[in-house]
Amino acid sequence: MSFTLNEGIEILERTPVTLEHFLTGLSKGWIECNEGDGTWNAIQVVDHLNEGEKHNWIPRLKMIFQEGEHAVFPVFDRDSHLNGNASGTLAEKLQEFATLRSRNINMLNELLTQHENALDRTGVHPAFGTVTARELISTWVVHDLTHLSQIVRVFSKRYAEDVGPWQEYLGVLK
Repeated sequence: MSFTLNEGIEILERTPVTLEHFLTGLSKGWIECNEGDGTWNAIQVVDHLNEGEKHNWIPRLKMIFQEGEHAVFPVFDRDSHLNGNASGTLAEKLQEFATLRSRNINMLNELLTQHENALDRTGVHPAFGTVTARELISTWVVHDLTHLSQIVRVFSKRYAEDVGPWQEYLGVLK
């Protein structure tokens, strides 16, 4: 395994700033584009990330430390952000994400220092069964990277037809 907590936290800390710098000030054409029906635009990705900060990572980590394998994590509705309850401007959503993430990183550090062998503690995922805190935190990091990559891919595909013969050399379009 190559997971180290400090390196994981480096990514978790940077995601809100990365999104803020990348998305702030862009035209509607960029932030509202998607890959077709049933896909998400950048605003919806930020809404999804906010839902995860509220209902996924830290609540599940707390369950690992409080319940262990005696209770199954509640199902996380990965599409809950599409129910129309998310309101506010993109700037407000990004600020909410930054605030939630900062709070959650603080909570992560607090939880890990309170428990011996914290990263090896286990809980029960409703689909995967037994998982470790290390796996949950690693997934949190890769989840961020997945959605950063998703936004870049969606933006890139917006110009896929316009790059002409260079499309062959642009891996993000494949």
